[in-house]
Amino acid sequence: MRAVSAVNDMLDGRANGGTSSGTKGGADDGAPRLDDLMPWSVRPLRPGREWVTAPDAPTLKARWAALTRARGAEREALFGPTRARTPRSLVPPLPGPFSRPGGGTAAAVRLEREDGPCPEPVPVLHGLYDRQWLIPDHRLLDVARPELWRVADERQIHLVEAGPAPRSPAPEPAFTALLPDGRSPTGRPGRVRPLYRRPGGREPNLAPGLLDHLSERLGVPVTAEDLLAWTAVALRASPTGTTVPLTADPAVWRDGVALGRHALWVHTRGARCGDGARPRLPGGRRPYVRATLPERPAPEDLRHDAEEETLWVGDGRVAPVARGAWEFSVGGVRVLRAWFERRTAPAAPGTLEAVRPGAWPPEWTSDLLELITTLTLLDGLRGPRRELAERLAERPVVDTEELRGAGVLPVPASARRPASVLDHREEGPGGQLALL
Repeated sequence: MRAVSAVNDMLDGRANGGTSSGTKGGADDGAPRLDDLMPWSVRPLRPGREWVTAPDAPTLKARWAALTRARGAEREALFGPTRARTPRSLVPPLPGPFSRPGGGTAAAVRLEREDGPCPEPVPVLHGLYDRQWLIPDHRLLDVARPELWRVADERQIHLVEAGPAPRSPAPEPAFTALLPDGRSPTGRPGRVRPLYRRPGGREPNLAPGLLDHLSERLGVPVTAEDLLAWTAVALRASPTGTTVPLTADPAVWRDGVALGRHALWVHTRGARCGDGARPRLPGGRRPYVRATLPERPAPEDLRHDAEEETLWVGDGRVAPVARGAWEFSVGGVRVLRAWFERRTAPAAPGTLEAVRPGAWPPEWTSDLLELITTLTLLDGLRGPRRELAERLAERPVVDTEELRGAGVLPVPASARRPASVLDHREEGPGGQLALL
């Protein structure tokens, strides 16, 4: 209950700082790098073709149907061959839950001969905040990052970094329970850092010995999810990389973890660190459709009235939409505008990307309201996070030098590589056992 009260106090702007003796967490405090605390990272997926993702699952099934109806050269042109994939490529199935019957495709048949139903699309996080759908078929993806699919399950939480922004620090990462594609709004690739290296929440992706050292230093048990929660609100972006100041004060740690769990709940839209309920704004602040959105809006139809807190989509109207949600940006790209343009920008005729709903689906409106809620709540965390940083600056910290002295740093090279898959049976092309 004390942790919940701390979050409420911080969100209301009532959290107080304090003073303490010892090494303090100021601007130049030797804070450890995120890359050392969560050493295993995965490069983004590289689909190689845009049509394999869409804002809704029915669109992907319609595209698959159009592809499998085509024959020969027409199918190849629709597919969009690259050096990595053509309709004749023979590849192993995706690992993890997508290799099970009904959970993807066995990929034992070359795509040029495929005439079966579309593999059931799966939700993914596109970029940092856009929820899309993807056809989970290895034959369609130039670089699928199987090591990422292997550990995607109901326990996983991914930290998704954006690429560096020109002449400014890298944007702060997002956190998701979905499989992320790792795409960056800045146009430069970021990294994906799963919290766990194995399915089922086993083997945290943390510097070996870090949790034990923090538990002893703070005098309280520290879990992997606690550390990720702390990271979500304490991390700092800089031109040289992301750092995560670690407090040595139990009270600051407790309040920071509570605030961070709230942040993870918002980021994952209720999938983690809560009771499963989706985040909602308080009564009177919840966005609603006040005037029906047009059936076929154009990218330029989106605008915001800050004084009336109204989001206009042509003659359609959503309110209230706070300025903070409208201006929420990543690397100079406004999240709401990028989300809208991805759904309304015209596609080249005759391509699979042009296979899309004939009118704006109601599901997209629900997605828009949920995104507005998420961005509003994340914007509301900026003040409490600043207060946490002020408290951290006045209290003792666990710095890089201490972690080196404790043998936590430097991390062994093995911690930066994927976990062994020898305890998982995975099939390669033609059914042979894949060991790596």
